[in-house]
Parts: sequence; C-alpha cells; structure tokens
Amino acid sequence: MIDLTQVSKPTDWSKVRREIEESLTRMLGSVPAERTELQIKVMDESQGPHYVRRRINYFVEEWQRVSGWLFIPEGRDEFPGLVCCHDATPQGKDEAAGISGDPRLAFAQHYAELGYVTLAPDCITAGERVTPGLKPYDASGFYKDNPDASLLGKMLYDHSRALDVLAETKQVDPARMGAVGHGLGGTNALLLAAMDERAQACVASCAFTRFSDDPDPARWANANGLASMPRLQDALDAGELPFDWEHVLALAAPSAVLLLTALNDQMLPKTSSCKEAVKQAKHIYKLLGAAGALENYTHKDGRQVASLTLQVADEWLDRWL
Repeated sequence: MIDLTQVSKPTDWSKVRREIEESLTRMLGSVPAERTELQIKVMDESQGPHYVRRRINYFVEEWQRVSGWLFIPEGRDEFPGLVCCHDATPQGKDEAAGISGDPRLAFAQHYAELGYVTLAPDCITAGERVTPGLKPYDASGFYKDNPDASLLGKMLYDHSRALDVLAETKQVDPARMGAVGHGLGGTNALLLAAMDERAQACVASCAFTRFSDDPDPARWANANGLASMPRLQDALDAGELPFDWEHVLALAAPSAVLLLTALNDQMLPKTSSCKEAVKQAKHIYKLLGAAGALENYTHKDGRQVASLTLQVADEWLDRWL
C-alpha cells in the first residue's frame, strides 16, 4: 500500500491521489458512464416546524427512480445542503427523516431545524428499494443484475446523484454542500466526501475500522449477505490490500471531515485504529494547508449518537458550511 507519510510535496500528491482513486474505483466496480436527467417530482408535501418536508423521486439511472425526503427550512433564499445517508435500517430514508426508527438518527429532520436543506434518499436494497421477495440489504438480486458492480459503489453513485438534486434545489447554495451519516450511512458519507469534491464537509459516525487492524476484514466483502465490496476478497486472498481507510480520508482532502468513533463499537473491532488512519491522512491535509479540516472525536457510547456527540457534529458542520 502507498505510504502517505512519504508524500513530500503537493505536486507529488496529485500523482499519488490518482493511483489511490483508481484502486478504490476498481474495488467499487462499474457505475453508469453518463448521468441521466433527474426529472425531480414532488409526490407530497407537509408543513413542519420551520420547514417544509417533501417526498420526492428522481432518476438516478435510466429507468431507475429513487425516492427521498427533502426538507427545506423557512426564512432565507440560500441554505447549505446536506445529503443524509441512512444506516443499515430496513426503514431506509424514513429513519433519517424522523418518521420511524431511531430518533437519534433523524439527521434530515434535525439539520433542517438548524437551517440546512437536507435530502435523505433510500439506498439500494433498503426502504422502497428492497428487491421483491428478498429481505432488506439482501444484495443477491442486485449482483445478479450487476455482476461487475458493488453495493458501496452503487450507493456512492446514488448519493452523488443526491448532490445533483440539492444543487438543482433553488434554496441551496451549491458551494456549501456536505454529507452526514451513521454506520453504513457514515461509510457512505465518507466515500461521498472522498469521491465528489462538491461535498465540502462530512460527518461520518461509526464508519469504519482499518482493514489492516481488523481480524476479519472480509466482513466488507461478504458480511451477512450485504457484500458491500466483493472485490476486496480477491485482494485479501492475494495478501495485497490496495488501500486502507486512511487513503479514503486523504482523498477527501481538503474537504472538512469529522469522524465520530465509538471505542466500544459493538459491530466494528479495534476502532482505536481510526486514530492511526487520521494521523496518516492528516499528513496530506497538512500538505494542502488544511490541517484543521480532519478530526476524530472518540466516545464510549457504543453504536449510537448521544446528545453530546450530536452537538460536536452540529458545531463541525456549522463551522465548515
């Protein structure tokens, strides 16, 4: 793997960045080469306290529409925009919207109340996008139709299309857009910040543990039928990891990224290794003059977002967006 600490100049980073991006892209698999027109439709609308909530749908690919909850605050012409990536919950977007599920993960509703235009779309295999006859997050149907793709690659592409939706929303300042998520949503928010420069700020909660420190990194290739990144298995079998999470963090530079890391995460082992990932990636942030734009906030609240942790996230997004 590439040693980030050996990159000595910003000009060197340009070449190394391309190599890392190519490695990650290979692992994530194929995505559509061209973007189809969104054709956003508003299905219904309701009034909340100081915001309007709309159920919308739009094309992410030809013949494939996605449903999402769009929150628009009242009071100004332009707001920052946030893609709110939901966790691996059967409710999908409804949890992020505060309709069902864990109210502590209702990021779309929460940040709308704080003055952000927010969009919470359904991920593939969740919410309204569960394959008929299969359970939520059973990716077998997806891989039957898309053998050269990956679930994480598809989610990344779809969340990038969510940024397209925000950019077309007249109340959004397209220069101030970001992403937030927890668990699977945290992974997706981080990948979006790494691979789409329009995501200027990111909060990723319980998003990863380093492959190099994970006693079972194959969880990313085949865990519980989710198979988020199947091509990683070939790399593990060959004993040649093409990248680790510090490389993903470095790809996000100089965009502002905050990790919220549970040191007692019940699903991810050795999350203390996130500290090492941040340490290595910070070398690139410093090269680009953005040393303060990458931080790791640790806690011992398990796999949840407690009120103090949410406050830290709020302050981060307020600072950078």
